[in-house]
Amino acid sequence: MSDLVELKETLFLEINAAADEAAIEAVRVGALGKKGSISELLKTLGTMTPEDRQTRGAAINALKTEVTEAIASRKTELRDAAIEARLKAETVDVSLPVRSSPAERGRIHPISQIVDEITAIFADMGFSIAEGPDIETDYYNFTALNFPEGHPAREMHDTFFFPPDENGERKVLRTHTSPVQVRTMEAGAPPIRIIIPGKTYRQDSDATHSPMFHQVEGLVVDRTANVANMRWVLEEFCKAFFEVDSVTMRFRPSFFPFTEPSFEVDIQCDRSSGPIVKFGEGTDWMEILGCGMVHPNVLRAGGLDPDEYQGFAWGMGLDRIAMLKYGMPDLRDFFNADVRWLSHYGFRPLDMPTLFGGLSA
Repeated sequence: MSDLVELKETLFLEINAAADEAAIEAVRVGALGKKGSISELLKTLGTMTPEDRQTRGAAINALKTEVTEAIASRKTELRDAAIEARLKAETVDVSLPVRSSPAERGRIHPISQIVDEITAIFADMGFSIAEGPDIETDYYNFTALNFPEGHPAREMHDTFFFPPDENGERKVLRTHTSPVQVRTMEAGAPPIRIIIPGKTYRQDSDATHSPMFHQVEGLVVDRTANVANMRWVLEEFCKAFFEVDSVTMRFRPSFFPFTEPSFEVDIQCDRSSGPIVKFGEGTDWMEILGCGMVHPNVLRAGGLDPDEYQGFAWGMGLDRIAMLKYGMPDLRDFFNADVRWLSHYGFRPLDMPTLFGGLSA
């Protein structure tokens, strides 16, 4: 039996010397594992005589029980010690504010918010959203919209042209969302009531211009559409968008190739408060959009008879009106991906703009 006594002393020394849970696990495997020292002794029970099994076998099983209990006790001690050490090392300042959830921290970009606001306004008037490709042909971007040959917009210093294809045709990054007007007229018969939000591209960059910017256009085509209808639509839009009870607008004669007559629209405002412009009051005027009756040539390009149908259209820069409404001083900040700017000017993702709940609430 002296070998069992020596084995017990050796194992208990190893158990007491184990410094962490990994070490005590190694002792357990060495003693009680498949090829452990005690497991090897247990394998000899089958070869013993009944008398030896009663004495030596009982001693081996007693040793197994004692070692198992000692290992379990030591493992508990080491686990408790590890937890205590971790608690001392990993402190938490309970006075710090609770970190907000991702849904609370995230922000909607002002351009996305403006698109949602405009969609809510015009959807209430019965308009639908239309979209078109960013890469356009010269026909849809210029010719179908009554731009004559030699017009400045067709020049390289204004427009991003692609290299000529095998047919010598150069596609362009669309300079406005107006090509969608022609595509919509080609695709379906009047009455047409659409708005067209989207990206546009021109070679210009400063505090109020960007090579890539956003526009929204509207188009109405019917047998009886007229300037009075257009004025009412634009007034209702401005009142809802700028969230004021009334607006004063003035229409100045202008020129656009795709409308005739054409107008620049100014809205009465107050600029005395710095970058934030107050609409519906004051003595100042600010141009916000261009509009007009759809040119007969554009109706023909869309497959409609100008003697039977007429329409009106308008367009404005989304980035510009976002700057006006929310007091943003520099257009370039829209595209700088600055999280601090977005945190300040962005909108909470679950606050959807509605006419009855408030567009920018």
